[in-house]
Amino acid sequence: MFIYLNFCFCALLSQTKTGIALLYDEVSENAYDIRLKLTKEVLTIQKQDVVCVSGSDHSANHRTVTLRRQPVGGLGLSIKGGAEHKVPVVISKMFKDQAADQTGMLFIGDAIMQVNGINVESATHEEVVHLLRNAGDEVTITVQYLREAPSFLKLPLGSPGPSSDHSSGASSPLFDSGLHLNGNSINTAPSSPSSPIANEPKYEKRWLDTLSVPLSMARISRYKAGTDKLRSNAFEVLALDGVSTGILQFYTAQESADWLRAISTNISDLTLQNMKMANKCCSPSDQVIHMGWVHERLEGTDSSQLYKFKFLALKGSSFYVFSTPPVSTLDWVRAEKIYNLCEVLFKIHKLWLADDCWLQANLYLGIHQDFDLEDHRPYCFSVMVGHGKSHYFNVELCSELAVWEKSFQRAIFLEVQRTGSKTYMCSWQGDTLCFTVDFALGFTCFDSKTKNVLWRFKFSQLKGSSDDGKTKVKLLFQNLDTKQIETKELEFQDLTAVLHCIHSFIAAKVASVDPVFIDSQSIARKYMYSN
Repeated sequence: MFIYLNFCFCALLSQTKTGIALLYDEVSENAYDIRLKLTKEVLTIQKQDVVCVSGSDHSANHRTVTLRRQPVGGLGLSIKGGAEHKVPVVISKMFKDQAADQTGMLFIGDAIMQVNGINVESATHEEVVHLLRNAGDEVTITVQYLREAPSFLKLPLGSPGPSSDHSSGASSPLFDSGLHLNGNSINTAPSSPSSPIANEPKYEKRWLDTLSVPLSMARISRYKAGTDKLRSNAFEVLALDGVSTGILQFYTAQESADWLRAISTNISDLTLQNMKMANKCCSPSDQVIHMGWVHERLEGTDSSQLYKFKFLALKGSSFYVFSTPPVSTLDWVRAEKIYNLCEVLFKIHKLWLADDCWLQANLYLGIHQDFDLEDHRPYCFSVMVGHGKSHYFNVELCSELAVWEKSFQRAIFLEVQRTGSKTYMCSWQGDTLCFTVDFALGFTCFDSKTKNVLWRFKFSQLKGSSDDGKTKVKLLFQNLDTKQIETKELEFQDLTAVLHCIHSFIAAKVASVDPVFIDSQSIARKYMYSN
């Protein structure tokens, strides 16, 4: 009985996670503070906003607040920004128990719209500072919370108070104008503190959901669309319906890697669930072994798009290439390409090692490589198909590459087990022949008309081969009696498919005898486990 490599789809450990990140706008080249919330099935993007939590049903979009300047502490706030920086003037600091803080209606990140009835939305920083400093003991300001404050403002994300001034990065290139010192006060007598009135509405700054991206059949990309340009500590998540998170940017490479792995894990877990559901509708011989998103490199085009998303599936006897995932049983017939698994060859091309060296791994016998590998993406593999054609793919993580490697092995070995043998028409010296690769018997060549067997050899008797890269192949067998090498020359219409089939049957035969040997040849898993 055929014994294939032990391989099981265990349920992955879905992850839940929250954290602060940046949402990068490629058009404006600005980044905005956001919070990410990851659950088993959804990635949610949250933005901070000010909401009314009690009192009158006033809109929190515009709040008008009267500040009473204090002899010590002034207005109790600092501001940043201005029209010269293409952003409104915003409150960048608030000092605990001072005038601004006591109102309970002002927050770091509030954009100042008016000062004592004067519109300052298009005012420069110095103009707003001048107005606030010379506005007298009572200053009435109208504010609106700036939900997408550019990260270069470096506004703290916490609650008011000096101890909470943990900004989202280093110090801002913009100057903080402190209005916690005395301005030009008309009345030198102490003012009553700015405090909220009992019946006035109360406000809080909260993280609010702005976008939820379903992770089922979602895909991730760390690259600028279609190019080899890797985003620094950033990636994008796209849902099945095309909805995008936008560019999620992280402060460190470690944070980016952690989030990438966490989201990928949840996507993989959901994909596994989809596979199990699909397999309930399939016969035992037509089960889905593995499926998922990859990037395919586009060969021989003048397009600026070097890579394009593709969805691959290993199911039953076939390898499928889709532009979008199959979501129903009827969708399987609309694949862009379908190949017989016995006639394809999986090959790892590159792994990105810690010292930035490339590891080239050849996982096949006697097949000529003619790929131009001058791209900058790690974790690449190809699937070589009939007539010398091939597909060149890239995945985001080494773990994904290891899964594809193992999945192709399992799918091909299962197909060899189910098929048992493959027969191809061939010719030599004008005679039409049949060439059979049989899992139990090895190689057999017989006359297509009379069915008379011309020769037969076991797999172990094959000692070498050579071909002209077109249609002709020489197979070198060792005669068990004479120990001499016998050369058998044949010509095939699709030589590549035959060579791939020979490789598939020999690999499956080796796996049936020594499963550990095949495991030991896994380049991707060796690298993944060593790191």
